[in-house]
Amino acid sequence: QVPSDISSAAFFIVAAAIVPGSDILIRNVGVNPTRTGVIDILKQMGANITLDNPREQAGEPVADIRVRSGALRAVRIEGEVIPRAIDEIPIVSVAAAYAAGTTVIKDAAELRVKESDRIAAMATELRKMGATVRELPDGMEITGAESLAGAVCESHGDHRIAMSLAVAGLAARGETVVRDTEWVETSFPGFERMLKQVAY
Repeated sequence: QVPSDISSAAFFIVAAAIVPGSDILIRNVGVNPTRTGVIDILKQMGANITLDNPREQAGEPVADIRVRSGALRAVRIEGEVIPRAIDEIPIVSVAAAYAAGTTVIKDAAELRVKESDRIAAMATELRKMGATVRELPDGMEITGAESLAGAVCESHGDHRIAMSLAVAGLAARGETVVRDTEWVETSFPGFERMLKQVAY
C-alpha cells in the first residue's frame, strides 16, 4: 500500500479551507514531517485541519486529513519551513490571497527556477483575480481579499500553477478559466474530474 501524496492533497486542503461551507476528508495521506510544511503553514494561518486516525504504514506515518472552511489570517513564511513546503508555495499563495492581512513569503528563490518562475507566475495571475501581490527576489507579499474575481488565467506551462489557479477560482466571484492545462495530467491524472466531484 502506497500512501497518498501530501503535495497532491494540498490542492484539496486549500480548496476546503477557502470555500465557505466546505468539509472534506482526504484518506490515507503520507504525513512524514519532512513533507508537511504546508500543513504547518495552513494551521498557523488558522485553517481548521485535523489529522485523524494516525498510523504507520510501511514504516511511514500516515493519517486521514479532515479540513473544514474558516477564516484565514496572514502569516510570515520563511526559514526552515520553506524546504518542507517549497512545491506547495503556489497553492499556499492562493490561501494567502483569501487571508486577512498581508502574508510574507521569503527564502523561496528556488521557485524562480522550477517548471516556470512560480513567483512571477502566481503574482501575475493572482493580480488578474484582484489580489494585491508584490514580488520579492525570493518570494512574495500577498494582501488578502475577502473574495477574488474570476479571470482568464495562464498556466505558464506549469502543472502546479494550473491547479493552484483552478482552486483559486472555486472561491472567486464569477467564472475562472485556466488555459493550457494539459500539463496537469502529467503529475495528477484525473485532477479536473476529482475537483469537480468535490466542488459540485
